[in-house]
Amino acid sequence: MIDSHCHLDHEPLYDNLNDVLKRSKENGLEKLLTISTSLKSFKNILKIVDLDKIIYGTIGVHPHEVKNNKIESIDIIENAKKHKKIIGVGETGLDFYYENSEKKDQIQSFEKHIEAALSLNFPIIVHSRSAENETFDVLNNFKNRNPKILMHCFTGSDNFAKKLFNLDAYFSASGIITFKNSLDLRETFKLIKSDRVLIETDSPFLAPVPMRGKKNEPSFIKHTLQKLSEIKSIEYSELEKITNDNFDRLFF
Repeated sequence: MIDSHCHLDHEPLYDNLNDVLKRSKENGLEKLLTISTSLKSFKNILKIVDLDKIIYGTIGVHPHEVKNNKIESIDIIENAKKHKKIIGVGETGLDFYYENSEKKDQIQSFEKHIEAALSLNFPIIVHSRSAENETFDVLNNFKNRNPKILMHCFTGSDNFAKKLFNLDAYFSASGIITFKNSLDLRETFKLIKSDRVLIETDSPFLAPVPMRGKKNEPSFIKHTLQKLSEIKSIEYSELEKITNDNFDRLFF
């Protein structure tokens, strides 16, 4: 299995990385992609990726952090080149639910991340909440340049997913698909082609059933994979290989 999106620089994972890694390997994790959310976060990620061969990282500023983390495309590009295990740009995108940063600033930052990802030929890891139309419009503006798009922790509508199909986007399923109130989301994942699906924990957030109430960690990803195998009527072991292959095709 591959956890395509976790935050190993967040507590309680950061203070317990050795144990987290041990449990990850015991549960069959082959790769962990730890995601940057700010400039400070990225500094820690540069240290974390050196801890074990299974850990990779990204460079980016989360939409919540845009207000206090002004970044240009060239900054992203230069930082990405600091380590060969930095393989993606993000987490970036739009979050108009909380509006911790101004909408126009989020959009500008998102565009700068996409420009950097295109220059690096890296996937862009996209966060979208309460901003489906705006997220699609920004991505669609770059369609002719064929960006590699990964919709992280996808919780969007059927309509949003179908529009993203036209951009050859990948979609990552998180523990949310295991929640009782996620019937619509499970139906959406039935529509998504198997060769466009990844899995993630978004740990330490969004622990899947039956681990609800605990701080999430990469070893819990097996529960998300199990639920996704039920949703898509694909054997667990087969879907494990499919999601691994999808990750490797997208990032390597």
